This record gives sequence, C-alpha cells and structure tokens, in this order.
Amino acid sequence: MQTVWIVSVMIVVLAAPCWAENSVKESGKEIGQAFKKGGQEIGQGFKTLGKETGQAFKESGKEIGPAAKKSGKSVGDWFRNLGHSMKRFFNGP
Repeated sequence: MQTVWIVSVMIVVLAAPCWAENSVKESGKEIGQAFKKGGQEIGQGFKTLGKETGQAFKESGKEIGPAAKKSGKSVGDWFRNLGHSMKRFFNGP
C-alpha cells in the first residue's frame, strides 16, 4: 500500500510540470500579444506627437525668422550709424 502511494505521488509530481507548461505557454503568448498591442499604440502616439511638435516648431520658425531678420537689420543699422558718427567726431563735419 505504501508503495502505491509513493508511486502515485511520484507520477503526479513528475506530470505536474507538463500540465503547467501548456498553460504557462498560453498565458505567455497572451502577455506577449498584449505587450505587442500596447507597444504599437505607444508607437503611434509618439509618431503623432512628433508630427504635431514638428509642425509647431515649423510654425514658430516662420514667425521667429522675420522678427530675427528685422532685429538683426536694425542692430546693423545702429552699428553703421555709430561708426559714421565716430568718424565724423574724429574727422570733423
């Protein structure tokens, strides 16, 4: 009787990992698919965010460009006038 119990327990212990393997594989596949879908959604989110950010920079660049050009031109004029006034000061009118 004792031998029957020992053999029964050994069969169950040896067979238990085989039973668990299939459910582990299936749950692993499900988890992998969930991560894959989540990764795709995150990727699409980053892609649209990148496009929106790029468009915003492009628009702000269109506004900043003329302003920088105008301020650069005015600074250049100021230095030019400063140079002329210094020349007039040292050379006379």
